[in-house]
Formats: sequence, C-alpha cells, structure tokens
Amino acid sequence: MADTGRLERPRGIAARAGSWSARHRWAAVGGWVLLVILALAVGSMTGRVDVTDSEQVPGESGRVSTILDEAGIDAAAGETVLIQAKGGGLTANDPAFHKAVDAVVAGVRDTGQVTALRSPYETKTISADRRSALVQFEMRGDPEKASEHIQPVLDAVGEAQDRHQDLRIEEFGDASGQKAFDDAFGDDFTQAEFSALPVALGILLIVFGALVAALLPVVLAMTAFLATTGLVAVVSHWVHMSDTANSVMLLVGLAVGVDYCLFYLRREREERAAGRDAQTALRIAAATSGRAVLVSGVTVIVAMAGMLFTGIAEFKAMGLATLMVVAVAMVGSVTVLPALLSLLGERVEKGRLPFLARAKRRGGSESRVWRTVLGPVLRRPKLSLALASGALIVLAVPAVGMNTANLTLDQEFGDRLPVVTAYNHIDEAFPGGSDPAKVVVKADDIDAAPVRDALARFRTEAVAKGASKGPVEVTVHRKQNVAVVEVPLIGGSDEGKAERSLNVLRDEVRPATLGAVDGVDAPIGGSTASSKDFNDKLGSAVPPVFAFVVVFAFLLMLMSFRSLTIAVTSIVLNLLSVGAAYGILTAVFQHGWGAGLVGAEGVGAIVSWLPLFLFVILFGLSMDYHVFVVSRIREARLAGRNTKDAVVHGVVTTAGVVTSAAVIMVAVFSIFGTLSMQSMKQMGVGLAAAVLIDATVIRGVLLPAAMLLLGERNWYLPKWLRWLPDLAHDEPAPAQRPTSLVGAPARPDADDRPRHARV
Repeated sequence: MADTGRLERPRGIAARAGSWSARHRWAAVGGWVLLVILALAVGSMTGRVDVTDSEQVPGESGRVSTILDEAGIDAAAGETVLIQAKGGGLTANDPAFHKAVDAVVAGVRDTGQVTALRSPYETKTISADRRSALVQFEMRGDPEKASEHIQPVLDAVGEAQDRHQDLRIEEFGDASGQKAFDDAFGDDFTQAEFSALPVALGILLIVFGALVAALLPVVLAMTAFLATTGLVAVVSHWVHMSDTANSVMLLVGLAVGVDYCLFYLRREREERAAGRDAQTALRIAAATSGRAVLVSGVTVIVAMAGMLFTGIAEFKAMGLATLMVVAVAMVGSVTVLPALLSLLGERVEKGRLPFLARAKRRGGSESRVWRTVLGPVLRRPKLSLALASGALIVLAVPAVGMNTANLTLDQEFGDRLPVVTAYNHIDEAFPGGSDPAKVVVKADDIDAAPVRDALARFRTEAVAKGASKGPVEVTVHRKQNVAVVEVPLIGGSDEGKAERSLNVLRDEVRPATLGAVDGVDAPIGGSTASSKDFNDKLGSAVPPVFAFVVVFAFLLMLMSFRSLTIAVTSIVLNLLSVGAAYGILTAVFQHGWGAGLVGAEGVGAIVSWLPLFLFVILFGLSMDYHVFVVSRIREARLAGRNTKDAVVHGVVTTAGVVTSAAVIMVAVFSIFGTLSMQSMKQMGVGLAAAVLIDATVIRGVLLPAAMLLLGERNWYLPKWLRWLPDLAHDEPAPAQRPTSLVGAPARPDADDRPRHARV
C-alpha cells in the first residue's frame, strides 16, 4: 500500500483502528467472525441466568420472597376458577350449579397437574348472593415454571364451560396470568423483531440504492447483537438477565449498529465521490466519522450505565445488556467495517436498483431540503430559535401533570385476553380475593403463645381497621417457623384503594399486632405491595440516575469538543427533546389526545418504569446525531471556515445521513407503537417521537440557530478547564471550498479558527 507518512501515522484511536483494519483486512474480518462464534459458543455452554422473583421487586415485597426462599418454602402458583350464574336464575344451591362445580373439580384433578384442590362447598368461598363460587387449587412443581404446565388445566376448564353454557366458568391465577402475559409479550416482540430487520433493510436500500451497501449495516448490527447475546450469558452469572433485557438489547443494538455503520459508510462514499482514492477515503472516514462513532458510543454507554444505579434488578439487566451491545457495535464499526469496505472496493455498489438511480452514489451530496430549511433559519436565527424552542416547551407542558402507575391487566391488555375478564369478574364477586396481600411471618418459634396471639389479632384487626373484608387465611409451616397470611385487600383491582388498604396493614395493623412481638419479622408482599415498593424505589433512583447521565454526558462533550459552550448546549437541547417526548406521551396516553390513532383508549397513565427508561435511552441515542453533526461542523471550522459557513456545511452534508438514520429508528420504534401491550405502545411512541423531534427540530433548526447566534463563543474553553483530557484528536481533512447560504463565501484568516486549535 502506497501510504504517505501521514497515512502511516494516523491520529486518534478510530483513525488508527481503521488504518490497521484496512491494511489487515482478512485478519480484521476473521477476528470479528471468530469473536461472534466464540461468544455464542461460550454463552451457550454457560447458559443465561435470569432475574429471580426475589430480585425483581425491592423493599418488603422482595423480603417476602427472600424469607420463603431461605426457608425452602415454594410459594406455589395458586389458581382460581370462577363459577358464576349468568343473569338471574341459578344459585350455588341448585343441582345444576353443583354439577358444574363437580365437573370443574373432576376435570382439573384429572390433569394430574394440581394439588390442594378445594371445592367451594368445602371452603365456603361462595358469594353472599350465592351466585358465584370459587374452586381453588395450586399447581404442582416449580412455581417459576407453572405457566409451562397450565394449558391442560385451562383446557379442562374450557371443556366445563362448553358443557355448562348457562354459567360463566373462567380461570385466573399465577400460572394462567403469567402464561397469558408471556404469550402476549412474546407475540408482540416476535412481531417487532421480525418486522424491524426488513424495515431497516428496505430503508437502507432506498438510501444507498445498492443491495451490498444496504446489507453491510444490517449484517454488522446483527452480528454485534449475536456476539453480545453470548457475552451477556456469561455476565449473567454475576448480574442476572431477563427476556425484557434481551429484547431491549436487540432494539438498541439494531438502532446504534445501523447508525454507526451508516455514518461511516456514507462518509467513505462521500470522499470517493469527491475524487479521492479508496485508501484516502477510508482514512478520512476513519478519522472523522470513526471518531464521531467512538464519542457517540461512549456517550450512549455512559447513559445506559445510569440504569445500573437504580438498584432494580430489571433495570440493571437492561442497562448492562444495552451498554454491552453498544460497545460491541461501536468496536465493529471502527474495525471490521473498514476492513470490509477495503475488501469490497467498488463491489460495495453491487446489486444496484435501477429505479433508485437518484439515490445512487449520493452519500456525500448536500441535502437540498435542508439547505432550503437552513436559509430562513440562518437569516433569522433569533426568531427561529424562539419559535422552535417555544414549540418544544409547549409540547413538554403536559408532562408536568404526568401520572405514572403500574398498569393493571385491563389497562395493559384491555378485554382482549380471557384472563383479564376472569380477573375482573372474580374481583367483582370477591373483592381482593383474586390477588390478596401476602404477609410472611418469621419467628424463632412460630408456635410460641405471643406469636399465635399476634397472628390472631392481626386477622381480626385487618378486618376491623377496614383493610379487608376477609376471609384472612393463615398457613403455618412449623418446621421452618414461618407463617403465611393471605389478606384480600379492599379495593381489589382499583390500585388506589388497594394501596390505601395496604398502608393500613403496614402502618396500623402490623405495628399493633405482629410488630409488638420481639423477634418477629413480618414483611407484607403481593402484587399491590410489589407495585408500591417498585414505584418507591424507582422514585428514589430518579435524581441520582438523571444527575449521573447529565454530568457524565456533559464531561464527555466537554472533553471531546474542547468547548464549554457546546457541552452546555448539547445538554440543553437533549433535555428539550426528552421533555417534548414526555409531553407527547402524557397527552396521548394519559389525556387521550389522539389516543385512538395508536389504540390507547382508556389507559389514563404512563407505565411507571417508562420515564426513567426513556430518559436514559433517548439521552444516549440523541447523542448519535448531535456528535455526528457537531463533529462535522467542528471539522469544517478547523479547516478554516467561519462559524456560519461551518454550520451550513456541517448540517447540509450530514443531513442525508441523519435523516436516513432517523427514518430507520422512527420506523423501527413505530413498530412497537402497533403492538398490543400498552406499555410497549408507550415505549414505541415515546422513542419514535423523540427521535423524530431530535433529527428535525433540534438538529435542523435549534442547533444551527444557536450556534450562529453564539458565533465565536461556540469554541470557548476557559483557561481553568484546559487541564481536562483532550479527546479531540481529529485528523483534519484537506480544506474544501466553503459553502455559504447568504452572501459571498467567507475567507477566514488564521485568527478565525477555534481558540484551542491555535494553542
């Protein structure tokens, strides 16, 4: 390879990595393939360890699971079958009703999957009006896997319903509810995963007009995901993972993997279109877009690391999995991609699509659309800044009244799932009975007189204080010195009322009874308690996570661009983007404005984990575009352009890449907006809206207007900050003719360069 001295000594990690990969093409490609194969093989051998029930929920609810686990008591998956008269007519006293109950009991018993089967005539679980009764039982075996064995029981209940059409016979419980959720969740993500790749590939075909060029980003993104899947399995032995984390990893991995390859590939094509040879084009792409990929990737990794500070196992799993896939995609983009481009050469244009001739070989062409938009923005920057920022603030206003909640089954799925209607019918007939609070009492001697007396008083006070209408059931495990008390909460499926009942149990009943006995530990769990404990933990985690992400993103921008001004404006613009996304979410899903367009009627709340999740994801992903655009502006500035020309050049030459990347992200995220689960809809709409705003209003209007108004202050770095590490290792490209929208091309002198460039 005929390299100049400068080519042999590239500056910066990205440039050196790209140069090495281009010279050792087969080694780079072979090393990447070997990494993917080894990661998958090792991950397959070690297996993935998932988050357990006791880890998933913090606070008292987590202690409930911990005590039961330590005592070796499996909290069996409980199931309930409702037999209910339709309209008037039958009651539990009628032979036909009794016959239906016997049919359910016999059918369920014959499956061989259940234990502790109880008829309502034995347990007296018959409603006051005698029109509803409950058959109760527990699933055999590991409760964690009960959902895998519930289908025969569901079939038996279904057969009983078919034979007794004059009665309503429905089942709800831990296993049936989990199966319904897993099926819906799995179907949703399968649909999203199978739709995302074709959508991304189709958009890339339009962008590049050639099959090989379009396949490269998708192949790199998917191999990065596969490699990370294996690595995550190994890491899961220390930080446990989950299916949700794996799905989010795919989503983020596809988004950033395609983006990074797109940035690199478009710059390489742009330099070749400008007449540079393949080696020089690769060198410039490595030194510029490669560096932007590294800065962007590290920023996204830092943002994702914020989820590790929540103290919530599911968030820690998602944070670690996503930062790992971003790291692998980033490494692949600056190593194996240059090697592949060097190997392919002109063959990267293979598979051209004639009807997309307009899109061919225009990777570096300036965007006429954005040039048109930039004209009025730069002629009236103050007005543009005021209008754009005002519009985003207006969009963000609804977020002030955001109501977060753990969505109930009917909010999450509507009435589409049989278990949802079964749950509601059971809750109406037996308030709180379908989902009771669970008190786990641990004592040195569970049979001691003070403990027995406290348990009796707890049962009585729970009803007397208005937390429950009963019956309060106690199961004593003498060998383990543990008792389990089930308390049907007044409020049932009404989360607000159920939480007030829970507070009465925790704050009034327990202190006066079980809490008054020395050596007794009595945490209160159940789904209402789990929801409250999760929200409390999440609320306390928000300030430190937000602070961590913002502070570290600020420091990375400061060190990467050697400008206090750019670091501050980066944070402000990203916060505006996130705020607008929050406002859109609240308006659609809480207030119902346009909710019918996404099938979100009647939700009335934002799922509690989403605001923090969106903040971390969006803050990280929005840096992709910001770093890429500002890097190009800074590059032009270092090449001798004045601020206005540098801004114009940076925006119009990156507009095609940013638009293409944004369209892919918006399309992929929008797929989630079409799924059946409301939480997935909210995630998809929030991500899609934020990315769309970020790639248009933020990068096309606010950023150029703000930078033009700031002028030379864009490059301001106080002397007292110059000790910071310098990550701005650019390898300047040859100066190009300035591009100007207004007036004649500027002819800046040496003093018009950024201050830190003259040091």
